[in-house]
Amino acid sequence: MKPKTIGKILVDCGMTALLLLLMAFELVGRAAHEWLGLGIFILFIVHHVLNRKWSRNVFHGRYTPIRTVQTVLAVAALLTMVGSAVSSVLISREVFTFLPVSTGRAFGRTLHLLCAYWGFVFLSLHLGIHWNMMISMAKKLGGKSSSTRRTFLQIVGICIAVHGAYAFVKRGLPEYLFLQTHFVFFDFEEPLVFFFLDYLAIMGLFVWVGHSPAKALQALSRRRGRKSGS
Repeated sequence: MKPKTIGKILVDCGMTALLLLLMAFELVGRAAHEWLGLGIFILFIVHHVLNRKWSRNVFHGRYTPIRTVQTVLAVAALLTMVGSAVSSVLISREVFTFLPVSTGRAFGRTLHLLCAYWGFVFLSLHLGIHWNMMISMAKKLGGKSSSTRRTFLQIVGICIAVHGAYAFVKRGLPEYLFLQTHFVFFDFEEPLVFFFLDYLAIMGLFVWVGHSPAKALQALSRRRGRKSGS
């Protein structure tokens, strides 16, 4: 595996881990939350530098259905990351206190809430859209998988998605996504591992939601390509 590919995997894994930690907010502490937020933004920039070829080609080439979906999700994720960064400056009490910002805290909190939870959804969907790449890499490392292993992994994926749907409602994400409440509830008596398992399952839900249509769109594009080439 090429060093650049390894770098991309490490950066993406780092962003995924930081994203889960950031969703804990008060459970990890405000100072840690702000530094973790700075960390994921730096990794996000590195991610785009490593994938700059994709960015250069955004306005070139033919847009297939799958490419259109990928681009829309990438732009949506970018907007939520920028919104999170701007709002974090407005409400910071640790990392950006040296900046002369004294207004906009109420707007910043609302924007940060929206961008944090929509960003979580968009980044998880983005990961799901590219899940075939992860599967291909896993096959190169672990060899060809059997039908039994594939079936087992599919069942596990469905179970994670089902639990993710339950946790999505239980954790109140619809209320945060649509600003039905402006305050996030945290149970400080709950073991932190349960929180992360629920959010990991929610991420798995959106990875599954993103991956399933992506497979169908890729198959459609291949069929159209074969018809046009025949």
